[in-house]
Amino acid sequence: MAVRVGLLGFGLGGRVFHAPLIAATPGLELSAIVTGNADRQAAAHGAYPGAAIVRDLDTLLAGGGIDLVVVATPNAQHVPQARAVIDAGLPVVVDKPFAPTAAEGRDLIEAAQTAGVALTVFQNRRWDGDLLTVRKLLDDGVLGSVHRFESRFEVWKPALKEGSWKEESAPGAGVLYDLGAHVIDQALLLFGPAEVEHAELGVVRSGSAVPDDAFVALRHLTGVRSHLWMSRLAAQPGPRFRVLGSAAAYVKHGLDGQEAALAAGGDPAAPGWGAGSPGLLGAGDAVEPVETEPGAYPAFYAGVAAALLEGAPVPVDPAGPLATLEIIEDAMRVSDL
Repeated sequence: MAVRVGLLGFGLGGRVFHAPLIAATPGLELSAIVTGNADRQAAAHGAYPGAAIVRDLDTLLAGGGIDLVVVATPNAQHVPQARAVIDAGLPVVVDKPFAPTAAEGRDLIEAAQTAGVALTVFQNRRWDGDLLTVRKLLDDGVLGSVHRFESRFEVWKPALKEGSWKEESAPGAGVLYDLGAHVIDQALLLFGPAEVEHAELGVVRSGSAVPDDAFVALRHLTGVRSHLWMSRLAAQPGPRFRVLGSAAAYVKHGLDGQEAALAAGGDPAAPGWGAGSPGLLGAGDAVEPVETEPGAYPAFYAGVAAALLEGAPVPVDPAGPLATLEIIEDAMRVSDL
């Protein structure tokens, strides 16, 4: 028996990430796609002819026949839409950030617990190959005692994208909520709870209505310091990761390729999915390539299927993304913007 999934939204998130991953996951069936945009309706029908095309969430919930709803809409809509799903008694996957404020995130978690339905957050970059490699190096102890973790999610998009909700001043908008929700989540996942020591937030593109360049310095309770960069105006990005330890360092350049592969129509179930270029491991002149672990975005929805069909834990406990929202809010408070 397959879990019948209703996908809410068919923009970049729904079309590139969620739909192909859902369709490729055993135990899940992409049964309905919700979008009121005529062009996206046509695209959704062409790509997934077996899925019903529904105009809005109310119609989806009223029609029945759905076991799970995935919310892949603009950030400002996440909370009311997820709450409507929870109130209907259905489990829900919410794209990151799952709420524009930590207070709303706590309320959403409490609502799901009270209703007895599953809530999880699509933090897909927990399954980036380079992050999985860092995790393996830490587990193997080859870096020694880590004292600094550097992470960059920098892109070159100097022109504003006309009509994009990401460029508009709205709850949950800006680079901290977009790219920062990934790099902060990854730092907390690797090194545990942290406090903001310093933050810089800027508007660097002409005409931008939201912050599009940021730096956040965290000090974890373990003593590790994380230095995190996010930018939409990085003509030459720095290393994706640089992890400094007492025995060695790990350096990796370039973003994980799974997003580009999905955007190009790649099959996440195909052999070799998630292969990436090597990083560098060592100290001083004794540096050698280290193989990058295969990226594994399909693992998220495999975890969702296991949670709903087998009673396994959800793949991302929302307490983690809630901690990320708290860091984002603290960074905004202490920043110089």
